[in-house]
Amino acid sequence: MFRKLARLMLVVLGLVPLPLSAQDWRTADRSSMGLAPSPDAEPEALVQIYAARAFRWRGYFAVHTWVATKEKNAAAYTTYHVTNWGLNRTGSTIAIQEDIPDRRWFGADSDLLYEIKGARAESAIPQIQAAVASYPYHDFYRAWPGPNSNTFVSHIIRSSPDLRFELPPHAIGKDWIGTGDLVGLSETGTGVQFSLFGLLGLTMGLGEGIEVNLLGLSLGVDFLRPALKLPFLGRLGMRDSEAPG
Repeated sequence: MFRKLARLMLVVLGLVPLPLSAQDWRTADRSSMGLAPSPDAEPEALVQIYAARAFRWRGYFAVHTWVATKEKNAAAYTTYHVTNWGLNRTGSTIAIQEDIPDRRWFGADSDLLYEIKGARAESAIPQIQAAVASYPYHDFYRAWPGPNSNTFVSHIIRSSPDLRFELPPHAIGKDWIGTGDLVGLSETGTGVQFSLFGLLGLTMGLGEGIEVNLLGLSLGVDFLRPALKLPFLGRLGMRDSEAPG
């Protein structure tokens, strides 16, 4: 905790840069972080949510998040991403493919935020597939304030009852809760959220604590797992975990 505080002070003073992913996507590291078990070694169903610093200059401000699933006894993982270049190449922001789930994101280390396995994961996977199919912005992407990759993962969480989790505060775009929707349930389903197109908002919930969103930047306090929730850096304190069901 004290190391994070010291680093925060240095970042604010401009003495230490935040980590950025490699600038050339063609040569950037996309190797596994070793966070996900091999399908051969883990027969149970798995659902995982990952985050990594966003590509290039966006990494100063935000993380990119994605979802990985593995059916029971499956030989491979399926990953779900939203990207702007996907829209430019295929006409859809959504990329669904068999892939290594815990790849580095173009040079940026990935972090396993959340995982469920076994019967709950088996139940959650059809929910996730339905949420992906119902994502309303498959033909539109905007890095700030959304809808973007974090809006997509937040939509999956909100639409899947078996996923009781919230994205980190520097997942810009997570607070875009829907076209024209000003009030809704919080990500974990344990509270309420007001959001004006992801630009201005307030979230209060057992799983989230209190979080204020100003111009897409989130600041708050998690009381259940004591931590400050900070823009640019994420959580400062206890690591996040599943919200009470």
